Parts: sequence; structure tokens; C-alpha cells
Amino acid sequence: MHALVVTAPDDLRVRLRPLPMAELITLVAAFRPVRTGAALGTPLAATKLALKGLAVRYRQPSAEIEVLDVHPEHHVSTAAPALLAVKGVGTDIAGALLVAAGDNPQRLHSEAAFASLCGAAPIPASSGRTNRHRLSRGGGRDANRALYPLAIGRMGWDPATRTYVTRRTAAGLSKPEIIRCLKRYPAREIYRLLVQPSASLVPPADGEAAQRSTIAS
Repeated sequence: MHALVVTAPDDLRVRLRPLPMAELITLVAAFRPVRTGAALGTPLAATKLALKGLAVRYRQPSAEIEVLDVHPEHHVSTAAPALLAVKGVGTDIAGALLVAAGDNPQRLHSEAAFASLCGAAPIPASSGRTNRHRLSRGGGRDANRALYPLAIGRMGWDPATRTYVTRRTAAGLSKPEIIRCLKRYPAREIYRLLVQPSASLVPPADGEAAQRSTIAS
């Protein structure tokens, strides 16, 4: 649609180009349809027809998504209400982690096993005087991606996490390496909620120490 707008006749381009996507979709979807059998006599008419067709196709799957999104939200809230209560965890994140754990999370013998299942257990890759961990390419990638926004979010609002990031940055770790380490902490919390849904999450007294023990394990 943006490509069509850029190459549209001048009057139409000036009218449409400043609009954000939502307003653009609403406007072009309301263009008057071309009568059956009528010829497209001008570039303006052809551009409007193409834009209207794209807007209609955009709206159809969007409407389906809105309808279908209700079902995962209902199932996740029924299966793991405590998981949704964790700050930063929404339906998509909770759903991906529930799928990773499976129907019987009790088979996971430890939180370390769950972290490994999610690909959130950094693998030592030290050499000589270089002490580092590399990405674990095992485990479920969907679950790993679900942990990523949790780690990023805590870097923004959690003081203990920000302190940890500052310390590890000063130690020479890159941002991707720090994020890999930070994924381990929400994996531990979520494992406890999966195997014992009634458990409440009580913030540790020493947040930085908790983060340190997480990375060490």
C-alpha cells in the first residue's frame, strides 16, 4: 500500500501519504467501488481500485484475528491464572510457555530443566582469559522468544535488574550476553508457577544476589 501511495497521482499521494496505517486503511477501504464492466480510464481510478482491494484483504484477516484471540485468552486464563498475574506476562507469552511445559509440567525435575527446555540455559564458552557464555540453540525457540520481552522489560522497570546489567556491562559482557543470562530468572519463576500454581511470587530481599545465584546455576 505504501508503494502504491508513493507512485500514485499527485493529488492522491498528497492526500494519503501523511496518514498513519490505521487511518489509511479506513479511508481507502471506503473508496467508491468501480462498476462491473466499467473501464479503468485513468491511473487515478486504477490506483484507487488497487488500494481498496488491499485494504479489504487487510481487514479480513485482522477481523479473524480479533475473533480468534478470544479463545487463547480464555484457555490460558483458565489453565494458568497465576502465570498471567506475573508482571509482563500476557496471553501470547503465557501460551508459548505452557505449550513448552506440556500437559504434565511435573515431569520437569527442576527449574534448570525447564530453562534448558526453553533454550534459556547459557552454555559456557570460555577460552583462556575470556569468560563468557554462548546462546543455547537447544530447546523450544518459541518459548525462548517468549522469555525475551520479559528480560527486556525488567531491564526497564526492575531496579535490581538494572543494577545487574550495569555491573555485567562494566565486566565486559555485551548486551546480547546479558539478556541471555537474564532470561534464566523469569524461567525460574515460571517453573515454580507451573509445578505449583498456588505459589505466590515473593520478591527476594536481595534482588541482585538472586540474579547472581540464577546466573551461577
